[in-house]
Amino acid sequence: MIKEFKPTSAAIRHKTISDFSVLSRVRPEKSLLQPLRKTGGRNTYGRITTRHIGGGHKRMYRLIDFKRDKVDVTAKVVSLEYDPNRTAFIALLNYTDGEKRYILAPLNLNVGDSVVASEKADIRPGNAMSLAGLPVGTLIHNIELEPGKGGKLVRSAGVVAQLMGQEGDYCQVKMPSGEMRKIHHRCRATIGQVSNPERMNIAIGKAGRTRWFGTRPTVRGVAMNPIDHPHGGGEGKTSGGGHPRTPWGMPTKGYKTRHKKRTDSFIMKRRK
Repeated sequence: MIKEFKPTSAAIRHKTISDFSVLSRVRPEKSLLQPLRKTGGRNTYGRITTRHIGGGHKRMYRLIDFKRDKVDVTAKVVSLEYDPNRTAFIALLNYTDGEKRYILAPLNLNVGDSVVASEKADIRPGNAMSLAGLPVGTLIHNIELEPGKGGKLVRSAGVVAQLMGQEGDYCQVKMPSGEMRKIHHRCRATIGQVSNPERMNIAIGKAGRTRWFGTRPTVRGVAMNPIDHPHGGGEGKTSGGGHPRTPWGMPTKGYKTRHKKRTDSFIMKRRK
C-alpha cells in the first residue's frame, strides 16, 4: 500500500510514502544495533571517491542474518520493523533457545508466524534451505553465491527470483533482471518474495527529501566548464558534442565495463 497526502503545499502535492501500518510499533532490538559512521563519499585520505554523498539523517545499523545458519531451530516472528539502511522491511526472530536475530522480511510474513532454516522445512515464506531441497518453480530471495558465505543476491524491496531447474551440482535460477544464472546446489536461499513491493512506485515529492536520505545535488556536465567535464563549455547552451561520457572520460550509456571473466561460465542468459 502507498499513502498519499492532501495537497496542502507544493512540497507534498505529489509526495507518497509506504504504508507502515503493517509494521510493529516497537523500538529496534538494542543488542542487534551498531553505530554507522558517515563518509561523505570520502576515502581515508579525505578525497571524494563517490560524488553526491553527504548529510542525511543519523542511522543505526541493524545486524541482519543473511547466512540463516541456525539450522533446525524454530523461531517466532516477534515484530516487523522499518530499516533505514535498506528498502525492504526486516523481521525480528525469537528462537526457542532465546537468541534473537533480524532477517529480511518476506511478503506475507506476519507477527506470530514460525520460521525455520532446515533441509526439511515446509515451502513457506521465511523458511530457508539449500537450493537442492527446493522444488522447481519455487520463488526465492536472499540467495548465496558461495555455500556458507551468506545471501548476496535478490535482497531489495519487492524482488524475487525463481528456481528454474537442476542439473548436476548446479541449479538454474532466473534473476529479477531476467538473467539466467547457475548457482551451486549447496547454496542456501530464503523462500518467498521480499517485502515492500510498492516501494518502486513511491514519489519523492521534493528535493529536500532526497537530502534526508543522504544524497547531495547532481550537476549536469553540460552546465560545467571544460576543465570540469568533457561535456562542459561551448558558446551558448550546447548539448555537449561527442559521445556521452563521465567526468573522467569513460563512455556511458551502454558501454560495457564488466571484466569478471571468471564467473562468465555461470551466466546462461544475459539480462539484455
